Amino acid sequence: MTDLELARIPAGTVQLHDARRKVRWSVDLESYEIGVYPVTQEQLAEIIGETASHPRRPATDVSWLRAVRFCNAASEWEGLDPAYAFEGEEVTWHVDADGYRLPTEAEWEHACRAGSTGPHYGPLGEIAWTSADGVTAPQNVGGRLPNLHGLFDTLGNVWEWTWDLLDPARYGDYRVFRGGGFADDAWSVRASTRRGGAPRMHHDDVGFRVARGGFDAVGAAQGWSAAADAERAAYDGPTPPGWTPLR
Repeated sequence: MTDLELARIPAGTVQLHDARRKVRWSVDLESYEIGVYPVTQEQLAEIIGETASHPRRPATDVSWLRAVRFCNAASEWEGLDPAYAFEGEEVTWHVDADGYRLPTEAEWEHACRAGSTGPHYGPLGEIAWTSADGVTAPQNVGGRLPNLHGLFDTLGNVWEWTWDLLDPARYGDYRVFRGGGFADDAWSVRASTRRGGAPRMHHDDVGFRVARGGFDAVGAAQGWSAAADAERAAYDGPTPPGWTPLR
């Protein structure tokens, strides 16, 4: 398989926020690795046995479920412990596994920011493909300037799936994707922007990048925990106008 090039991200702290709950919090992260580029069509095709029409473009039209299955397949290819276990479409992350996985939302934002505190790590026209460029499809990875961690395309080009649930009280099993895409205006292409979709959803501007790093824990790591997911899903406070909670 074409190498999944990774960068080592040092331990650090990232500030996250949830706009609906109007809360902000800090996450302390252990060191981890993350893809220098989004997974490309060529890399996806090698794992699933297809032909890549544009080998160096980010793989898109990839559902969250397909992305986590790719991570396991890539781990098995390299003899690593798979990070995920499946029971039907229920996915469990074994956080102590050293195999490929999706980054947590906290890891993604920390890696994207690379020490910056504004919405972008540089001028958008130099670091990201957005609607301002007038392109009609994702562009080859690595075509714009990287951030200080040496990561390309974390902003713009394609949105990227993460491990975390978006808002389980309102959206059930929707997972977060981050970073903005080639058709998005600047206000969407920011390090803090959160969107999400159902695990089977796929779009022409949503892809993913892999991470690696196992942790001495069960059901919690790098800003995510199963207990916090359950607590958020059980939300029974006041709801915003126009919001119909899940039943």
